[in-house]
Amino acid sequence: MRIAIIGAGATGLAAAFDLARAGHTAVVYEASGRLGGLAAGFREPHWQWSVERFYHHWFHSDKDILRLAEELGVRDKVIYKTPITALYHAGRFYPFDSPLAVLTFPGIPMADRVRFGAVGAYLKLTRDWQRLEHYTAHDWLGRRVGPRAYQALWEPMLEGKFGRHYQDVNMAWFWARIHARTRKLGTFEGGFQAFMDVLGAAIQHHRGTLHLDCHVQRLQPEAGRWCVVTARGEETFDLVLSTTSPALFSAMVPDLSPAYLDRLSTLRSLGAIALVVALDRPLGDGVYWYNLPKRAGFPCLCLVEHTSFISPDKFGGDHIVYLGDYLPSDHTYMTMSQDQMLREYMPALTLINKAFSPQWIRKSWLFRAGYAQPVPTRDHSRNIPDTATPLRGLYWASMSHVYPWDRGTNYAVQLGRRVAARMLAEAR
Repeated sequence: MRIAIIGAGATGLAAAFDLARAGHTAVVYEASGRLGGLAAGFREPHWQWSVERFYHHWFHSDKDILRLAEELGVRDKVIYKTPITALYHAGRFYPFDSPLAVLTFPGIPMADRVRFGAVGAYLKLTRDWQRLEHYTAHDWLGRRVGPRAYQALWEPMLEGKFGRHYQDVNMAWFWARIHARTRKLGTFEGGFQAFMDVLGAAIQHHRGTLHLDCHVQRLQPEAGRWCVVTARGEETFDLVLSTTSPALFSAMVPDLSPAYLDRLSTLRSLGAIALVVALDRPLGDGVYWYNLPKRAGFPCLCLVEHTSFISPDKFGGDHIVYLGDYLPSDHTYMTMSQDQMLREYMPALTLINKAFSPQWIRKSWLFRAGYAQPVPTRDHSRNIPDTATPLRGLYWASMSHVYPWDRGTNYAVQLGRRVAARMLAEAR
């Protein structure tokens, strides 16, 4: 069969790899000039490694990405470390990356620490996420860990990530973050872009095709097949898998039924912004990930000092720092210039290191994405449309489909391979 895949993020590439390896003609269309989607990277001439446009890492429990790396013959290039994560409280940062650090965190009242630890253990051990999705994380955590511990710890994080939606996020999504994540974090030798390029080369090895800088304008059914329309022309396929956002998919396929389009329109999500700066010296004292509570005056959700995880030697001595946030697509930050965003986010650098000076900045980059974080409300599993659309031969798989897991390349790979298997099974 001839199969089109729209989008060269981890979902689309994983699906294309399996479809091409099964002997079918897989053709990938990507609007940007790089493979990888949100995990795509960039590299300065004096850097050995690339840097992701949006901060990424793998967890030690990410079995799907590790299995794929094994199949690609590059498992030995996956690197795991245990960097330091810190949480802000009463004017200073505290380590927050082990059970002991959590239980000794001064923001949790002494009387609530055992209760807090018991709830954490329950979430780590239980597999019953379906029951938890009936509740919001705001209500469930407030009752189980106590209002003081919740307000000191989890509420600022939820509010920082989801903004005005934070009280609507269901508990199954929160469970997934505790249940599956590990202290060990991983990356790929050379950066995530290097991994995506290896995956792309494997697709081409199996006679797949990659069309970069190729925006798909329309998908239209034609006599039992599908026509993919781009500025370069038209091609016809037996099956199509789109991995785009709900809004892009809706615009791309006007023939979808009103009922399916209505389901797509109800899926809420946030965009992402990442300001990346290269400094001539370290910003912090070895901490990799700083959780930043906006209530305390921080202008963004987190600050990630990438070179506390990967040596600055890989980046020509530059010290790489991310300032990131999830925001509504209509937020003013989504249209500000790079210089404006530097001025907005500069206070975060000073709050980490009072000695910081703008003269430390060698260079900066600004990246934005309109679709980066689904907002899962109560009983969200009922809201997600089937990956097989009502139109025969047309499939859709997006970040919304990785639920209850959080967005990330591991679950994107899992989704792509699962949908590819379904496409092949249903085409027989």
